[in-house]
Amino acid sequence: MWQSAETSLQGLPAFLAYFGVAMGLTLLYLLVYTRLTPQHEFTLIRLNNNAAATALGGSLLGFALPLHGAITNAIGLLDCVLWGLVALIIQVLTFLALRLVLKGLPERIARGEQAAASFVATSSIAVGLLNAASMTFY
Repeated sequence: MWQSAETSLQGLPAFLAYFGVAMGLTLLYLLVYTRLTPQHEFTLIRLNNNAAATALGGSLLGFALPLHGAITNAIGLLDCVLWGLVALIIQVLTFLALRLVLKGLPERIARGEQAAASFVATSSIAVGLLNAASMTFY
């Protein structure tokens, strides 16, 4: 029984490394995304703005999906980091493109307009799924 537990735990260092990289990239994503968007998502969320929570939450899921693909397909930590950065860039570009489609998007989210936020969230998740599917690497 103990040998089996020891065998199972041999993967713990790799798990911790990839999980640490994933958490670091996720925090970096949140930092970059919230700095590039003119609305102050965390302030709005603290004020119970559901639109801000929806938009940011969907964007975060849209980033996490390809990050999952990067972890799954990476040949090493550096490879994972590089593809995680690609996912970050794609999600930021998605928001910038959505700003062109929906005029006044940041202000609409700040006002609590759920329709605009739902569109941002859904679009971010859809792009994240396509991004993840494209990360076949080989």
